[in-house]
Amino acid sequence: MYRKFNASQIFFGSGFLPAASVLITDTQGEVLDIVSVAEAGEGVEHYDGILTPGFINCHCHLELSHLKGLIPKKSGLVDFVLKIVNERHFPEVEITAAIKNAENELFKNGIVAVGDICNTEFTIAQKKEGRLWYRNFIETAGFPPEAALPRFEKAVALFNSFVSSLPQNNIVPHAPYSVSPSLFKLINDFQGNNYLSIHNQEIDAENELFRYKSGDFLRMFDAMGIDIGFFEPTHKTSLRTYLPQLQKAHSLILVHNVFTSAEDIQFANSWSKEMQNRLYFCLCANANLYISNCLPDVPGFMKSGCNLVLGTDSLASNDQLSIWEEITAIRVAYPEIELTEMLTWATINGAKALGCDDIFGSFEKGKKPGIVLIAPTEADELSGMTVKRLL
Repeated sequence: MYRKFNASQIFFGSGFLPAASVLITDTQGEVLDIVSVAEAGEGVEHYDGILTPGFINCHCHLELSHLKGLIPKKSGLVDFVLKIVNERHFPEVEITAAIKNAENELFKNGIVAVGDICNTEFTIAQKKEGRLWYRNFIETAGFPPEAALPRFEKAVALFNSFVSSLPQNNIVPHAPYSVSPSLFKLINDFQGNNYLSIHNQEIDAENELFRYKSGDFLRMFDAMGIDIGFFEPTHKTSLRTYLPQLQKAHSLILVHNVFTSAEDIQFANSWSKEMQNRLYFCLCANANLYISNCLPDVPGFMKSGCNLVLGTDSLASNDQLSIWEEITAIRVAYPEIELTEMLTWATINGAKALGCDDIFGSFEKGKKPGIVLIAPTEADELSGMTVKRLL
């Protein structure tokens, strides 16, 4: 009827419980209580390591899992995007098999909820099995203004396919350099579209495009046969250009943020406060290292009081789908950041960003957040820790 968990440390979602605490759940994982060892009675399971709620992956592209290892590392974002556009088309049986394997990896690595970017129906069948909780971000793109309505109508059709099979679906913009003001308006005005996500400032060429109509994205547009003669630079960063066009979002996740300046962070936080919405900055460290070998200024985001969350991106841009590996990569680059902070990003912050904090993210009575063990292996260092899903 009950399971009782004790460990070297128990992280409850935003901090560590007192020593000798016991987490009590039912056999299905619903949290019933947290008590002391003295009160827990018999049958307590003890683990060497850290117990934590299940991890939240706020940014993934499950449908790109078949591209694992096919795109060269450190080739830069423009060449990465061109490879994705030109080489993502595989037989459906290969794509769906890769999706299944990737979800198994997510599950094994203690991830319980995912913000997943969707451009096709390929992930629907796997998601219907209900192993993980998903918020499906139906992605749309179209930089020329005349593309706005047909692209949006296509996204709505895909959205309806998801709605007929799965809950938690939203239509979202791909990136500032691929979405016109007309398309932003259609996304912003779509009824009930309260949870949004957008790729933000992954490379500095994005800011260069909006400031000066120059930089590497011009090469991308040329290679894709897109005429941007219509486009006039705003003489602002991309973030300052597009963010005011998404004022109806209840929750907005900005993903990557490698070239988001302190001034842009201040602008975004002020805008969020004015709009009374929830703004999150998603870090995908291993994908950033894979594509361009650079990272965001994570301490700068922390200093500015930003809400941070974590994502894995896709297997096209990452060697694994593990939130713990994302934490490890950030800790290697910024060893001064406390583990407590990063586990908060990986659990309760992520759950709030995706709108599932009533179920996941913390060990609170009535929730079923999953239970993950971060256990030491040969060395008591972050690089010597392994993740095991207990429940």
